[in-house]
Amino acid sequence: MKIYVRAPYKKECLEELKEHFEIVYEPWTTNGERYYEDEMLEHLKDVKPDALITELDRVTEKVLTGYPDLKFIGDCRGNPANIDVEACTRHKVPVLCTPGRNRQAVAEMVVGLILTFWRNTIPSTQWIKDGGWVKGTTPYYLWMGHELQHKKVGIVGFGAVGRAVAKLLDAFECDISFYDPFIKGDQGHYHNVTLENIFSTSDVVTLHAAVTDDTKGMVNEYLLSLMKPNALFVNAARSALVDSDALMKVLNEKRIGGAILDVLDQEPPEKKDLEILKCPNVLLTPHICGATYEVTDHQSEILNDRIEKLMSKKDLDKVVFNKEVL
Repeated sequence: MKIYVRAPYKKECLEELKEHFEIVYEPWTTNGERYYEDEMLEHLKDVKPDALITELDRVTEKVLTGYPDLKFIGDCRGNPANIDVEACTRHKVPVLCTPGRNRQAVAEMVVGLILTFWRNTIPSTQWIKDGGWVKGTTPYYLWMGHELQHKKVGIVGFGAVGRAVAKLLDAFECDISFYDPFIKGDQGHYHNVTLENIFSTSDVVTLHAAVTDDTKGMVNEYLLSLMKPNALFVNAARSALVDSDALMKVLNEKRIGGAILDVLDQEPPEKKDLEILKCPNVLLTPHICGATYEVTDHQSEILNDRIEKLMSKKDLDKVVFNKEVL
C-alpha cells in the first residue's frame, strides 16, 4: 500500500510507516502551500496512492470522484474541516483525524496569555521601550496586576483542550467549573455547571468548544452581560462561537475587564475585524495558540496509532471519524 503524506510528520513516526507501507512524503510545509481540489486531484493522479495523509489540503466530492482509489484519509487536525466528510462516506472512504493533537500547546498558551494580560507584561515592556521608566516613576504601582491563584475559572467545552487547561490551572489552586452538554456530573474537583453560572460567577471565562449548529453564536450579549465587571473573556477556540458585535459592545462599554482573542471572524483579518483592537483591554494574537513544533509529534503519534487500529480492525468505532462507513 502506498501512502501519500502531505502533512508534516515526526521522523520516527514516518519510519514506522515505512516498515509497512510505501511512503511518498511531500508535506505542505515544503513550499508553504495547501492544495485546493484541482491541485489535489492532479497530484493524486500523479502519485497514485492508496491512502492520503493531509492537514490543510482540500478533499472534495470532485477529488474523490476523479480519484476513486483512496482506501482511507488521515487528517492531521482535531476536526477534519478541510475534508468533505459526507462525500468520503458516500465513497466509502474512512476518515481518521487527530483529536487532542494541540491540547497542550493551546492550554499552555492560554494560561500564559492570562498571566501576560493580568500582569501588564506587554504595556509595561512597551513603556520601557518608549522611555517611560525615568527618575521619579514607580513601576511597582503603575503596573500592578492580578494573581491567578485562587481565581474562579469557567471553561466552556471540557474536551481534550479544556481538560488540559484545567490541569495546568490546578497548579494555581483555581476554583474550576465547566460547561459541556456531553458530560454528566462533576469530574473530580471540576464542577459541572450551567452556562449562566459560568458567565456570572467566573473571574475568567475561556472557550474550548467545537463549532456546531448548536454552538454558533452561543456566546451572546445576554451571557456576556452576566460577567463580573473585572472578569476576563478568553477565546482560543473559534470566533464563530461568539457574537462579535456583542463582545465589542461590552468591551467598549467597559462592562467586563477585558478579552484575550486568538481567533477572528475573518482570517487574515479585514479592516472590520481589527476594530476590536480599538476596544480597551484587548490582547489579540494571530491564531497561534496551537502552533508549536511539538504538535507535529503529537499528530504523527496519534495518527500512526489510528492507522494501526484501522489496518487491524481494532476499535474502529473509536478511530474512524465518519462511522457511517463502518
